[in-house]
Amino acid sequence: MNQDHHNHAHAPKDFGRAFAVGIALNTGFVLIEAFYGWQAGSLALLSDAGHNLSDVLGLMIAWGGFYLGKLRPNRKHTYGLGRATIMAALFNALILLVAIGGIAWEAIARFNHPVPMQGGTVMAVAAAGVVINGITAWLFMSGSKDDLNLRGAFLHMAADALVSVGVVIIGALFIVTGWMWLDPAISLLIALVILWGTWDLLRHSLHLSLDGVPASIELDAVRNYLSALPEVSAVHDLHVWAMSTSETALTVHLVTCSGNPGDDFLNRVAGELRDNFAIKHATIQIETDAGICALSSHT
Repeated sequence: MNQDHHNHAHAPKDFGRAFAVGIALNTGFVLIEAFYGWQAGSLALLSDAGHNLSDVLGLMIAWGGFYLGKLRPNRKHTYGLGRATIMAALFNALILLVAIGGIAWEAIARFNHPVPMQGGTVMAVAAAGVVINGITAWLFMSGSKDDLNLRGAFLHMAADALVSVGVVIIGALFIVTGWMWLDPAISLLIALVILWGTWDLLRHSLHLSLDGVPASIELDAVRNYLSALPEVSAVHDLHVWAMSTSETALTVHLVTCSGNPGDDFLNRVAGELRDNFAIKHATIQIETDAGICALSSHT
């Protein structure tokens, strides 16, 4: 006798207000940073403004993915649109890679044609960036542990805050030394910092988009848990994948030799998969294989 069991997760916490506040703050800061970067002749400020602009677009994409991920399943999308959060994380990574290329290209050109900057203005604007980016990162901190889409937003904002700290330091050093190469140098450093955080986001989002096992799941541990259940003689067709950046699904066939163990068994296994492995949507099919049962009875 075959039986399927489903365990549905509750809706994720609503971060809509966090996205709205973060987008508003960063849009305003991009305009201020771009204006004063142009006035001060600072590539570091201009490149950071370009990066922050890409982050605003990234936050919009992440917000769209987060909203779509909360929509209920329907006849055309029986799992819902949770996969949109994975796509949003992937698009965010690709957008950042384009921004990195633009920053690096301009910085290399600026080495050949250095331009003096207004250190005081650079320091003041960058200090404001530390505050704004820090506040925005804090808005997403609580959701960054369990959701790759929110983690992407958090990492972007946290990296921006650190980069702004670096720009403050560069402004101070320029005032003291007058070294014009500091500006393109810190721009290249900004690009490397962004690349370091983006690569991990790109790798994980691409992996999940191809139905890879989420990094938080140890597949062998799940298989060993299921195999060790007293009622189970064999485990096959075990599949684990991400339905969204915050929900994991599992399907598996369990062979039992003492008949159908019933709903209590299925509820217990689904609950333990949820509690021990954060697998919130489990489909378990019970089978009786005469060959396997005959073999196990002789061992």
